[in-house]
Amino acid sequence: MLTDDKFHDECGVVAIFAHPEAEKLAYLGLHALQHRGQESAGIVTSDGLTSRVHKAMGLVADIFTEEVLSKIRGTLAIGHTRYSTAGDSALLNAQPILVQSNKGSIAVAHNGNLINATEVRGRLERQGSIFQTNSDTEVIVHLIALSREHTLPEAIADALRRVEGAFSLVVMSPDRIIAARDPRGFRPLAMGRIPALEGQKRDTIVFASETCAFDLIGATYERDVKPGELIVVGPEGITSRFYSTAAPQSSCIFEHVYFSRPDSMVFGRAVQTSREELGRQLAREAPVEADLVVPVPDSGVTAAVGYASESGIPFRFGLIRNHYVGRTFIEPSQRVRDFGVRLKLNPVRSLLEGKRVVLIDDSIVRGTTSKKIVRMIRNAGAKEVHMRVSCPPTISPCYYGVDTPRKDQLIAANKSVDQIRDYIGADSLAYLSLEGLKKACGDGEKTSYCSACYSGKYPTDIVDVEEILPAAR
Repeated sequence: MLTDDKFHDECGVVAIFAHPEAEKLAYLGLHALQHRGQESAGIVTSDGLTSRVHKAMGLVADIFTEEVLSKIRGTLAIGHTRYSTAGDSALLNAQPILVQSNKGSIAVAHNGNLINATEVRGRLERQGSIFQTNSDTEVIVHLIALSREHTLPEAIADALRRVEGAFSLVVMSPDRIIAARDPRGFRPLAMGRIPALEGQKRDTIVFASETCAFDLIGATYERDVKPGELIVVGPEGITSRFYSTAAPQSSCIFEHVYFSRPDSMVFGRAVQTSREELGRQLAREAPVEADLVVPVPDSGVTAAVGYASESGIPFRFGLIRNHYVGRTFIEPSQRVRDFGVRLKLNPVRSLLEGKRVVLIDDSIVRGTTSKKIVRMIRNAGAKEVHMRVSCPPTISPCYYGVDTPRKDQLIAANKSVDQIRDYIGADSLAYLSLEGLKKACGDGEKTSYCSACYSGKYPTDIVDVEEILPAAR
């Protein structure tokens, strides 16, 4: 298994209402969101009467062939692409979850993490509920089914008031789509529209974790689903309500640092704008005399553009990424040093030889990969290697839908910046300040951000920390 030293988001979700090829639009939307999860994917469709589902392990393009899509045709669809932690990679946790309940047919796809899931699940099991997965998303499904509210939207609102944590989710019944976000707005969820085709009675309404999905399917971004909002799209039109009282906004700032694609609008702000400004701010805070600015592709590219622009140091692709590396590989019996990194990245010796290099990346997690990359650049002839990171040191795990190591595995939680510099073998190392990060991402303009992974200050009371269910997020 090929592993890396990056954080991983837990999923992307998409929903399509009122389109003759809803299953194909959902497939394309998931394809655009593939960067948010690569372990499994699924689509549930409805023709207004019957719901159909297909889920499998693997990449979206491999799972959904023309033949598969032809078997799940519908005018409504929701989809999910998932990344899971080690040991939790199983088809039983793939989403969307489709059930038949006293509320009728319900399909749910969820991005986030419920921090009280173990507690709620234990209570439900004591009351007789039988769970089919070990995903926290199934907790929401059971709460919906057990709600005493008579309508599905009211049952969903009732269920969401009983859980704590991060969730952006889409729910489908045979004839409607429902979208909701948690009251703090941790994870993104956008709403868009496709004008009615000839012969169609109404516009197509779409939801997705990122707006880059809208670009691929020809939808126009209208707005974000607001924190605490529940939107119902059905035969009668679009209705909206707030199911929860207002809470301090805590949108995940790492969406702008790393997770989201630069071509997306997330939390009402262009990711490209934030990421370039991260690089510019980093250049102001941590200048260095050098000959080249080199990004670690692909995650460091946009910030490196900003750093080069602000510093006046030329930007060059001194590391070339191989985009065709699969999940497994065969290593030569004569072991090659840093083989896993070399599979993905190769230095351009003609650019690096004799140069003072500013190496830009979005984060350092355990430090093992950074160490190998610095060594690779030195071996290619670089005279100096100055590492610059476009976010602050990561000192705390995330409990809101991001796969992060335990605190004892986060290098910045256990070593000083000087110790990390020595460990990775760089001539100098500097991180962006927390104040600089917030400024670059427009904190307080359209949203306020959660930065607990950098500060250790969590916006919620952490519950079940050691026993948090592995979300099929």
